[in-house]
Amino acid sequence: MAENAKLHIASSPASSQGTGNPDCSKLTDQSTPDDLALPDSKSPALHLSHPTDHENNLIWTLAAPLWKDALTDSQFLEECAHLTTVPLAANGGMTQWILVDRTLPPDHRPVLASCESIRKRSLLSDAAGNVTETITHGIASVFCNPQYRNRGYASRLLREVAQILPTWQVEDHKKVVGSVLFSGIGGAFYAALGWNPARSVEIQFSPMVVENPGASDILADQVGRLCSEDEAMIRRAMAVPAENGKARFMILPDHEHMLWHHRKEEFDCERLVGKKPAVKGAIAGQPGSRVWAIWMHRYCRSPGDEPSPNTLYILRLVIENKQGAPVEELKAVLQAAQTEAARWRLHHIKLWDPSPRVEQLVKQTGIQHEKMTRDVDGVCCLRWYGEGSGRDEALDWVSKEKYAWC
Repeated sequence: MAENAKLHIASSPASSQGTGNPDCSKLTDQSTPDDLALPDSKSPALHLSHPTDHENNLIWTLAAPLWKDALTDSQFLEECAHLTTVPLAANGGMTQWILVDRTLPPDHRPVLASCESIRKRSLLSDAAGNVTETITHGIASVFCNPQYRNRGYASRLLREVAQILPTWQVEDHKKVVGSVLFSGIGGAFYAALGWNPARSVEIQFSPMVVENPGASDILADQVGRLCSEDEAMIRRAMAVPAENGKARFMILPDHEHMLWHHRKEEFDCERLVGKKPAVKGAIAGQPGSRVWAIWMHRYCRSPGDEPSPNTLYILRLVIENKQGAPVEELKAVLQAAQTEAARWRLHHIKLWDPSPRVEQLVKQTGIQHEKMTRDVDGVCCLRWYGEGSGRDEALDWVSKEKYAWC
């Protein structure tokens, strides 16, 4: 269920199809007869486990009213299963966690809370520019059955997961330096559990058809090569000593991240509008001075709804020339994004975590835009396992862009 990565503790009741049978050995809907059937969240009988297929379906069914966006319930369940098989999640990349009573067998135990972790490649650079390849785990789909809320189960789940992740899926002598999540309920809940909120800013643009914007389409077979070029530039930049004397941390915007988002958008668009998006971004400029953006389409509401939160998200923006001012190239790419959004009936274009340089260049393009701070939905949070506090005064979390969202 990794697509529900807005990290949400269920805040509205989901319908239950069960009979409320007091016999917990027949939990078909995860209902309980009364509070006496539920263990205390501090009970030593509770532990982490991994869900069965049946338990997954129960979790996804309960979560559907909150996270299905414009899909039907059955489409959402199909999407959840599909997204366990795509890049980033496949081959053990995603781990599903549930908090359960250890004395009860699988498929006969209440799933008290659940979440997912996704293994991500990341880089850490110290103040001198020494770059180390690291692992970061993304936390996604934190969910608690509405009938089980306000008992501390989600907090217990996350504390248990936080203890396991520093040594989870470690290989090739790489170190886990942190875990990230993108909260849909503000920063306070997760801060109390050790995931500190970070600055979460975006620039928003409006859709508009611009004839011949001057940028070329990026198609699916070009994305991998551009991601490789981007990573090479990132490694060179992080090898330069930091002017502010702080360490830098970055989740790599690799092809697997882009494929995860594109597999989701293709699944959704095929069912909602009858076709898959062929254009994955736009690029402008000559080699050495190129600007490109990779994006994804998201329908939170029906494509026919007016207005709606349906959005073209810029997953990653790359400016190849670190010294110049490629205003016209950036303008061409942003106008291509506006055109793509208009043609797909998406009502917003959003760019997460623009650097001060990007903000200045956007102003110079003359394109109307608005800068927003996210303080409820999409709040970037980091739990640090590396050296130092991991807080803003000691660490720069570089490029908190939409590609890292999970």
